[in-house]
Order: sequence, then C-alpha cells, then structure tokens
Amino acid sequence: MSIAYLLGKVSGKTLQVNPNVPLLMVLSILPDIDIIYDLLFNSEIHRGPTHSILFAVLLFAPIFLRYRKRAVPYFLALISHSLLGDFFIGGQLQLFWPFSSDSYGVTRIGSYDLSIDSTVNIVLEVTLFAAAMLTLYKTRDWKIFFRSGKTNLVLVIPIITVLLPSTIGYPFTTPLILSQPTLAVAHIIYLILFIIAVSKTLLTIYNSKFKKKMPKTIQI
Repeated sequence: MSIAYLLGKVSGKTLQVNPNVPLLMVLSILPDIDIIYDLLFNSEIHRGPTHSILFAVLLFAPIFLRYRKRAVPYFLALISHSLLGDFFIGGQLQLFWPFSSDSYGVTRIGSYDLSIDSTVNIVLEVTLFAAAMLTLYKTRDWKIFFRSGKTNLVLVIPIITVLLPSTIGYPFTTPLILSQPTLAVAHIIYLILFIIAVSKTLLTIYNSKFKKKMPKTIQI
C-alpha cells in the first residue's frame, strides 16, 4: 500500500491528476483477495491468476479508454503489487496467466532469502512505510481518513482481506504482531486509519438517512 500510494502521488503530479488515496491503497492489495479464496475453499492459488499482469491489463483496458491518463495512477497501484512487491519478495507469481502457469520472481539474492520475514524485506517495508507516512503528512492526505467520503467504504476490503487477518494470524502460522512486531506496527497504523475512515463515513450515512426521518419532538 505504501508503494502504491507513493507511485500514485508521483504519477499524479506528473500527469496533473489528483488520484483518490483510498482507491490507490485498495487496488494495491486487490490481488491478495485470493488469500480469502484459499481460506474458504482450502485451496492454494495464492499468487496465481489474480497476480497476473495480463489480467491487470485486461481489467484496465476499458478504464483506460474512458479515463485515459487519469487511470494511470490506479493501474500503477494495481501492478505494483506483483511487479514491485511480490516479485522481489517471495516470488512464485503466475505473471502471464492464463497463457502460462509458470512462476516468476526473485526468491534469493546472494545469501539472502527474500521472504516476508527476511531482514531485507523488513528494512524495505519499514522504509517505504515511513516515506508514505511522511508524504501523507506533508500533503495533508492523512485528513482523508478523518472525514466522511463514500469512497472510504472501499477500505473495508483491505481491512478484512489483508490487514486484520495477517495481524492476528492468517496466512501466517503465528500472528504477525508476535512474529514480526516491527511489520505489525505498519499494519496496525493502516488498520486504525482505515477503520476510522469507514466508521466516520458509515456514521454520516446513518445520520443523513435515518435521523432526518425521525419525527420532531412536539413541545407543549
């Protein structure tokens, strides 16, 4: 999510468009919806079809036709998950599904295993997270999470598919907060921001739809 946000801000500034921050972050983790499929159906398709670059291109083709350059930050957010995140950490990606089921990615550099819990990955993730937080602060994008907005509701997706499950356990054998507390801090901060954004929006919707319909109290 940090990579996608930073890419979105840089590409948005270059193209003179203002991308929606919640959408950038949701698209960045969208390929990992296969984790839920694995959990529900006891399968092992993680890093499979949903991580395919060809699938991403097909998905975005009509979006590019309609929105043109405004779609670029969102497309970069989506493919950053596979090409910049998983490709270099862990690998085993079906990048060219459905035309090929071969797996790609860097799993080792020299003596370093590039797994989620490797030192290399932890340093990279913490650095990117710090850069994203600094950018959120300097651009005042952090305020987005503290005000109501219907697009904030899409943040339910990373809450239930990635942030909450990985923090308390799945897909890891040990909850991230116990095995890698450094990484868990970033997860928890994002989780808190997203929950605030969703709650604020739901409360506003509730107030606008239900409180207005309540009859006024008759004063005698």
